[in-house]
Formats: sequence, structure tokens, C-alpha cells
Amino acid sequence: MRPLMAYLPKEFYFDFIKMRFIAFAFSGLLVVGSLVSLATQGLNFGIDFAGGILIEARAPERVDLAPLRAKLEGLGLGDIAITTYGDEGRDVMIRVQQQEGGDEVQAAALKKVQETLGEGFETRRTEVVGPKVGAELVINGALAIALALIGIAIYVWFRFEWQFALGACLSLTHDVITTIGLFSILQAQFDLNTVAAVLTIAGFSINDTVVVYDRVREMLRKYKKLPLPDLLNLSLNKVLSRTIVTNLTTTLAVLALVTIGGTTLQGFSLAMLWGMFIGSYSTIYIALPILVYFDLRADDVSQLQAPGVKQAPEYERQPG
Repeated sequence: MRPLMAYLPKEFYFDFIKMRFIAFAFSGLLVVGSLVSLATQGLNFGIDFAGGILIEARAPERVDLAPLRAKLEGLGLGDIAITTYGDEGRDVMIRVQQQEGGDEVQAAALKKVQETLGEGFETRRTEVVGPKVGAELVINGALAIALALIGIAIYVWFRFEWQFALGACLSLTHDVITTIGLFSILQAQFDLNTVAAVLTIAGFSINDTVVVYDRVREMLRKYKKLPLPDLLNLSLNKVLSRTIVTNLTTTLAVLALVTIGGTTLQGFSLAMLWGMFIGSYSTIYIALPILVYFDLRADDVSQLQAPGVKQAPEYERQPG
């Protein structure tokens, strides 16, 4: 069986940089729409952030989540998240959204859940997560995302140059804002799994960006006379087949999560599926075209030449 790469053209000749103004306008609409939605209707926070009741229990045998979830959702207590953990599948963690009305209502909701579980379940831990704890988690989640973006920008700065770091930072910020904005627009549940997905998207996106930037740096050394837009197009087309294969295989894995991952991973799967698209888009139409507006020269990257690697002769640096 032939590998997938064998079916792709050896060379692509797309003029991506020419479309940068349309892409910038589209990205601007995405970012503005996301910010407006966040300002007007906010996020639909899950139990992790909004607070609620946490119950850990052990069943006498492996738990079938579907009928258990149906029973608990029939209690009318709002959002309920159920997950199993442990090797045997007997341990369950149940999270119920915070009930309005104070401690007495919370205690009554806890009692309802325990009665629905029945005597066969051994309750091992009960905990009430208040809104204060939820607010702290929101702050910590935002801080985690911000620190990740800053760390990535610093790495790209040291790995390449400040122009590349700025492009990568703008691209990642675009990805994060539009992903969070998507959850706000759809009012999909936003929880800690989604925060993990956002950080994963940032890692996926910067991986694509660094591959393209590395090729740009190589071409800057090789083709000193080539106009920068043409050089950027050439660099991107050189790695496009790799990008297509990587995105395709990753998307297949994410589609498996979307289709059979269940409600527990719904938010994570949605964020990852969007991230596959937006991460590649931002690399092609934000991180790369932004370099057009910097007067990049081979001298900008000459000090990053790896030890022992010889500079190409002058005649090899001319466009073929």
C-alpha cells in the first residue's frame, strides 16, 4: 500500500500571501465577533467554574454510565457530569451544578443523588464547590493560557528573531480568542477540559508555525535577492504536503473523539476540532503574512546559523 505522501504533488504553487488582505479581514471579523459575544453573553461555565456538588462513589460492579446518567438527569438538578476512573470502572465521579437557595437546597440535592444511586453505591467523598472556588479556577485557567502564550513567544524569539515571535504570538492569540469565542457563541459548556483543549491547540498551532518559520529562515539564507512575498510563498509551499498529512491524521483522531467520545469529552472534542482548522489557518494567513511588513534580510538570521553548517555559495542563493 502506497503512503499518503505518494498521492500528493511534490511541489505546490499556491500564492497564499496574495490573499492576506482578505484573510486579515476574515480574522478581524472572527476576533471582533468572539469579543462581542464574550462581552454580551459570556461563557456557559461548567461545574468546574460555576461551582456545585462533587460526589465520589464506588459501585459493586462495572458502571454503565448511560442509564445512570439518564436517572440523575431526571432529577431536574441542572447540568450533571459523570465520569468513571480506576482500572475496574467501578468508581464514579458525579458533579452537579450549584443549586440556588443556599446550603439547605444543596444538602437536599446531595440527598436526592445519593438516594438515586441506591445502597449498592458506597459514597467515598462528598464536596460542595462554592462560587468562590469556581472564580479562582477561572482566574487560574486564564493565567495558565496567558503564561503558555508568553512562554511560546519567548521560545520563538530565542529560536528565531523578534519578528517571528511577534507573528507567532499574534497567531496564537487569534487561535485562543476565536476558540473561546466559539464556545461563547454556541453557548457550549466551558470547563477544565476545554482549558486543556485550548492549551493543546496552542501547542499544535505553534508546531505548524515553527516548521514554516524554519523553512523561511533557510530560504532567507539561500535566496538573498528573492522578494520577501515570493520567498514566504516558496517556504510555505515547500512544507505544505507535510502540513496536509499532519492535519489530516490529527483530524481523524479528533473525529473519533467527536463521534464516540461521549458527553464528557464533548467540549474538549469541539475545541480540538475547531483548533485543527484555526491553527493551520492562522499559521498560513497570520503568522506568515505578517512577516511581509518586516524588512527581513538574511543578516537577521545569520547569527542563528548552526555550528558547522556552511553558508550556501552566492550563486546558489539566487532564485532558480
